[in-house]
Amino acid sequence: MNTISLFTDHDIYLFKEGNHFQLYNKLGSRRIVHGEVTGVYFAVWAPNAERVSVVGDFNQWNKTSHPLTPRKDESGIWEGFIKDIENGMVYKYHIVSRYQNYTADKGDPFALRWETPPKTASLVWDLKYAWNDHAWMNTRHKANSLEAPFAIYEIHLGSWKRVPEEGNRYLTYKEMAHHLGDYLKEMGFTHVELLPITEHPFYGSWGYQTVGYFAPTSRYGNPQDFMYFVDYLHQCGIGVILDWVPSHFPADEYGLVYFDGTHLYEHADPKKGFHPDWKSYIFNYGRNEVRNFLISSAFLWLDKYHIDGLRVDAVASMLYLDYSRKEGEWIPNQYGSRENLEAIAFIKRFNEAVYEAYPSIQTIAEESTAWPMVSKPTYVGGLGFGMKWNMGWMNDTLAYFTKDPLYRKYYNNQLTFSIMYAFSENFVLPFSHDEVVHGKGSLVGKMPGDEWQRYANLRLLLGYMYGHPGKKLLFMGDEFAQVKEWHHDESLEWHVLQYPFHAGVQRWVKDLNHLYRSEPALYERDFSFDGFEWIDFHDWECNVISFIRKGKSPDDVILVAGNFTPVPRHNYRVGIPQGGFWKEALNSDATVYGGSGQGNSGGVDASPIPVHGRAYSLSLTLPPLGILILKHEGGIR
Repeated sequence: MNTISLFTDHDIYLFKEGNHFQLYNKLGSRRIVHGEVTGVYFAVWAPNAERVSVVGDFNQWNKTSHPLTPRKDESGIWEGFIKDIENGMVYKYHIVSRYQNYTADKGDPFALRWETPPKTASLVWDLKYAWNDHAWMNTRHKANSLEAPFAIYEIHLGSWKRVPEEGNRYLTYKEMAHHLGDYLKEMGFTHVELLPITEHPFYGSWGYQTVGYFAPTSRYGNPQDFMYFVDYLHQCGIGVILDWVPSHFPADEYGLVYFDGTHLYEHADPKKGFHPDWKSYIFNYGRNEVRNFLISSAFLWLDKYHIDGLRVDAVASMLYLDYSRKEGEWIPNQYGSRENLEAIAFIKRFNEAVYEAYPSIQTIAEESTAWPMVSKPTYVGGLGFGMKWNMGWMNDTLAYFTKDPLYRKYYNNQLTFSIMYAFSENFVLPFSHDEVVHGKGSLVGKMPGDEWQRYANLRLLLGYMYGHPGKKLLFMGDEFAQVKEWHHDESLEWHVLQYPFHAGVQRWVKDLNHLYRSEPALYERDFSFDGFEWIDFHDWECNVISFIRKGKSPDDVILVAGNFTPVPRHNYRVGIPQGGFWKEALNSDATVYGGSGQGNSGGVDASPIPVHGRAYSLSLTLPPLGILILKHEGGIR
């Protein structure tokens, strides 16, 4: 074992300071040429270890034959070089702690690849790949702009499609690239968001219990296969967002927990370091090396895998020391309050660092409370995310839609209240996986009424989402009205597309996506009062709301009118800001979507009849449980 090093003094300075965000180039295992010898350089952070050695297939898991050497700079890093090790070699670190006679064989926290679960070792691997997505990378700042359309398709890779002829196996990354890329392109989605694909031991965690923060799961292929997946989607014009989990990690002995016989990555006190809901461990964000580890993980995905965005999971659990804890089960901060000051500082530093290094990406917070300025820059006191999931809108909207239309008039505020705060953050409107699991049923299953009404309600719900200010996110299967609750061990119910109602919903979502992307009024000013104007939200008796969406150009004006009852409204007059012809761009009640075919014959000419405080108005047929999207096209038809 030779003692060479990839670390410079400057690396160590940044490491100790908490500002080394490309540690994936230093820690872990790296194949290098040393003199005339090819081998692998190993480096691991284990400051409280008495001894560290590399064990694996290459030495028959001998715990003494290949020891690492501790650096003499008090960094806590152990390193060494082993010759003649090939790519793909399996290994772990055998760690003997200074404390409590603790020994363990640990996977490499910086491993670029892991064995396929339930196996638990790390693999020596490189990330060489010839990318073909230059056109996308050169222009993605436009696709990822806050003024661009975001129609996000959220997906769990292992259950989107299976191969029943081959034991119901998963699709590989390469197979998925073509199936998914072509499907999303046809359907008009702009981005795909992957439930965590970082390596995770328990498949049923959907990826949210991560052990390999620097490696895509081996279940679907190797790292280059995942690069191919991203590459192909980019060539299809689809952005790729990763669900990323810096909030907690699982208790598997070979993972991060109690790594060198001490609470190295996690807090020692369970009141700060153990998550009661998920039975997992919480990162110690106050430790410089832990911040290095997490932000380096984010950088790796953006750097080596060309990822376009990171959706950060469970931000609320990071922000509050008392999250999901009872009185006496948490430790207040230095000011006696419940805010996690170390986590807040980490979140701000994470966002500052990734936006500085990769200004054309977006970070998105899943934050379920009213914490202020989540998606505002840190220099004005915000947390620095680009966008935030609008959980309030999602909960209120679904609560409204589950009501029998007969009683909806008493709950009109649930439908309209979101505009009161719609521009306080850069919101994404999510109908995510969380709404179709744990006994909640499918999205269409939440809708009231007979079969026709359920599917009409679903089309109305989706149309309302696409008209409402905010970027859009839809979980897989919702776009064709999957009937069963989602389960990670089963394929989606693609066979239901043989039935007209399901095919109609899919066609509706496709047409919504394509209209949404083609009309700047529906996305350019998502985060500004300037892009929205109520026409009427007071007609609770008829359960009708109407509003205007506006782009930057005065010519970009869209009218949205929804009827939330199963009773058609004929000659319903709606005030409008401009005279001329208004084209019926989309109607959720069209027969091609499974509707009853009631509408406005392609459009309506405005009349100089004042309504709703406006000089012009339209006399519309509002279809039952239907929504209209009309575009102003100028002169009289």
